[in-house]
Amino acid sequence: MNMMQAEADISAVDPILVGGAAMPLERPSPMEAQSLRALSDGMPRKSIIANGVKSATLRRLLVVGSAFIMSIMAIYEMVSVFNVGGVTPLEYIVLVLFAVNFCWIALAFSGGIAGFIILLKKPSTETAESIKLHTRTAILMPTYNESPDRVFAAVEVMAMALVASGESHAFDWFILSDTTDPDIALAEEQAFLILRQQVSKDARVYYRRRRKNDARKAGNVADFCKRWGARYDHLLVLDADSLMETHTIVSLAKRMQADPDAGLIQTIPYLINGNTLMARLQQFAARIYGPVIGTGLSWWTHKEGNFWGHNAIIRTQAFMSAAGLPNLAGRPPFGGHIMSHDFVEAALIRRAGWSVVIAADLPGSYEECPPSIVDLAVRDRRWCQGNLQHSRVLFSKGLHWVSRLHLLTGIMAYLSSPFWLMLILSGLMLALQAHFIRPEYFTDQFSLFPTWPVMDSDRALRLFYITMGILFGPKILGIILLLKNSSMSKQLGGRGKAMISVVVEVILSALIAPIMMLIHCGAVMSILAGRDSGWAPQRRDDGSLPWLTLIYRHRWHMLIGALLGYAAVLDSLTLLAWMSPALIGLWLAVPLSAMTGSEGFGLWVKRLAILATPEEVCAPKLSLDSQLRRSEYVSAIAQPWTLSKLLQDPELMDLHLAVIDKRPHRLPGSAVESLEAITRVKVQEAQCQHNIASLFTRQELAYLLGNPLLLKQLQKLPEQYVTEGIVSFC
Repeated sequence: MNMMQAEADISAVDPILVGGAAMPLERPSPMEAQSLRALSDGMPRKSIIANGVKSATLRRLLVVGSAFIMSIMAIYEMVSVFNVGGVTPLEYIVLVLFAVNFCWIALAFSGGIAGFIILLKKPSTETAESIKLHTRTAILMPTYNESPDRVFAAVEVMAMALVASGESHAFDWFILSDTTDPDIALAEEQAFLILRQQVSKDARVYYRRRRKNDARKAGNVADFCKRWGARYDHLLVLDADSLMETHTIVSLAKRMQADPDAGLIQTIPYLINGNTLMARLQQFAARIYGPVIGTGLSWWTHKEGNFWGHNAIIRTQAFMSAAGLPNLAGRPPFGGHIMSHDFVEAALIRRAGWSVVIAADLPGSYEECPPSIVDLAVRDRRWCQGNLQHSRVLFSKGLHWVSRLHLLTGIMAYLSSPFWLMLILSGLMLALQAHFIRPEYFTDQFSLFPTWPVMDSDRALRLFYITMGILFGPKILGIILLLKNSSMSKQLGGRGKAMISVVVEVILSALIAPIMMLIHCGAVMSILAGRDSGWAPQRRDDGSLPWLTLIYRHRWHMLIGALLGYAAVLDSLTLLAWMSPALIGLWLAVPLSAMTGSEGFGLWVKRLAILATPEEVCAPKLSLDSQLRRSEYVSAIAQPWTLSKLLQDPELMDLHLAVIDKRPHRLPGSAVESLEAITRVKVQEAQCQHNIASLFTRQELAYLLGNPLLLKQLQKLPEQYVTEGIVSFC
């Protein structure tokens, strides 16, 4: 059945939908919020398989131990650098900042070494192909104000691919909407009806839009679990931009079924479909360098892996019994619901005695990335707040030390930026101090020799090279693997073209890094000042913005770059030259942001096959099919539903009422929120249907569309207001 025919078929009431089949029958089950101060009774559980959740200690010793030794040696070298003439207070500050930053990069480096060795051996993929699936898995696609064509096209192609494999009997698909935009909400319903017509004979697809999106994505998934989760053994959680191959979906379900102690299995998604230079930069880096870090992380964390919020399968029992998130005391940004829920959920599942594994060997998992520096900043502002909240969770009772390390890593992902900035500023102050402040050659105390404020320059330079080597080590290892892999190099246009891409990536990343450092510093300062991030929908495609907007966004970055450059010049041109790799990116922040966020420029670079990835050169069929279906969904919902259309067409209203969530907005007798009260008053005062939508704000309209009683009340109104034979419009 083609898309146009499907659109025509929904003009009549779909008998499948009337009565509430947009979702299956509810099977309510409790999902209690977990205490961070105490363990629930019976936790941690005893493993079913002997040593089913026991990790290899030797792996920890090799990776964490080597990182610790490297850090101690580097800190000792830094002390020796300063100890030549005695350590001043400012030098102590530099020493502490260096120690924190070095420990951070040393752990990544040692994990990267482990990943490199494993990939060098070409590890075999773990399989459970002989297992026949008898468990049931709910595949969840949460969405929040996303383009319906993107979401529903992706679900359609994945569902039909699963049907073709013969394994669709074990899976149900759920699109869980938290959309607050009334136009997008109605477009989602249109898209769902088209999707249902396309796949209803072969696959089970469902749709629910929450009336009230408490706790964001975590609350969305938790609501599903409490109402329908008991029907399923596993939950496979995706994102609105996720795609997953059939083999990957089935393999995850089989691995979970084969291991009764597995609580969560996380895949490592590849980035795809990037058209802007910024998106393609992220794709290339993640594809070439990411496997080194990901494989190493999977290896040494073993059964204490992590969860990244999507493209992972979760045992429903483990999730519902152990991962209910509490609200943190106090107000946002540090209080309220936990925004970066994934790390915490993984930690709680592991605390309860289930294993958490990163399946680095399992390909076929895809996602997309922000198209510009500004979009990356918007996303990172939200992630930064969520990760800093982890400081309230870090010392929770019963967490495994590796889980605490994951939480600390998430915190340091953003705190490292202020630390690096303070290290740069402290080093600059040391240079200026040596240049402008006269040294105290002779003190009041008797000495045969003057007091020279000196440092061991040779040792300092050697330490700098070592630090840079460890910082860029994972990239170097990724490049070595790329050059060794002749088939991948050939796919990317040969080793020469691949190295051009590497050089472009290194240069652009070096230019963008100081901008992102200041963005993260600003985010941390904003959070410490008590400002909440909000919940803005993510742009997915073109990242271009007007020049005035870019100037406003990057004004502080350019100013700080100019001030740092001026400070460096005050000392010497040599210092300016040393700092130029960091300063050039700040000076050129606006044109760099414009260039990297432009889809046109990105497509030009794409035609040159620079920053290409294997998934770009030979695009997954799933991605191509999704793009095709997406364009057809756009055409099919070109004439969007409106409130007026619903009120004027009883059959259309029946379809809408069949799709919307059946749970009431609030229980009778509970407090009435202002939004509900205002909307009800406006409905009561309405005298006709003409131009009815203009009476409501968009927020009120979104609430109204989810309230069947109010809609039926509006449906009873006349189309026009008539009095004494004179027609006037309300």
